[in-house]
Amino acid sequence: MRCPYCGHEDSQVKDSRPTEDGAAIRRRRQCEDCGARFTTFERIQLREVAVLKAGGSREPFDREKLMRSVQIACRKRPIDGARIERLVSGIQRQLETSGENEVKASQIGAMVMEALKGFDSVAYIRFASVYRDFTEAKDFEEFASTINEAAHKGGS
Repeated sequence: MRCPYCGHEDSQVKDSRPTEDGAAIRRRRQCEDCGARFTTFERIQLREVAVLKAGGSREPFDREKLMRSVQIACRKRPIDGARIERLVSGIQRQLETSGENEVKASQIGAMVMEALKGFDSVAYIRFASVYRDFTEAKDFEEFASTINEAAHKGGS
C-alpha cells in the first residue's frame, strides 16, 4: 500500500479489525520509509458496476463519491456516522447483488432518496435539491410541501 504522505510503496500492517457493521476490515499501517501511520479499509467487491450518467457517459461505481454525497446531505444533522456508513454499504450491496453490470445514476439517486426519507427530512431535502436539480426557492417549497403532506397523512 502506497504511503499517502511520502509515496513509498511499502507499509506494514500494525493492527487489523472489522468495522462496526462487519462489512470491511480497518487496517492501521505504518510507512516503512517515513514512519507515518495511516488507515486503510478493505471491502468485499462482488462485481464491477458501471454507472450510466444522464449525458450517456459511463464510469465505474465509486463508493467514496456516494459516501461524500450522503455526508454532505447529512452535514450538521444529528445522524451518526455509522448509520451513514450502513446506508452507503446497503446501497452498494444492492447494486452488486442486483445481477446488473450497469445502473443508471438516477437509480442510485432514487435509492439514496428512499433511504434518506426515513433518516432525516432536512438531509432528504438537501439531497433532493441536487438530485432533482432545484433552481429556485419555489422548487424547495414545493418539494417540502409534499413531505409535509405525506407526514400529515401518515399521522392521521
